[in-house]
Amino acid sequence: MRQSRIMSMVEAATNVVVGYVLAIATQIVVFPWFGLEAALGEHMAIGTAFVALSLARGYLLRRLFERIRVANRSGDRGEHGEPAPHR
Repeated sequence: MRQSRIMSMVEAATNVVVGYVLAIATQIVVFPWFGLEAALGEHMAIGTAFVALSLARGYLLRRLFERIRVANRSGDRGEHGEPAPHR
């Protein structure tokens, strides 16, 4: 079964949102270890700077792997160790 482009975007967006929240929490804990101080708004701005790239990366990689999966499924079966159909 193929994953639709919309569901790829929903999955990528969900992954980014969860990652964003985790990143903010991690920054709040880790920054002080390195002597860095930032207000919550600054943490959110830093996280926001990466959201668009992360979303695009997740979506494009999902589509790439979907294309590879479909190509392998419909491509030359001989390349994958499967016997060619008999005629």
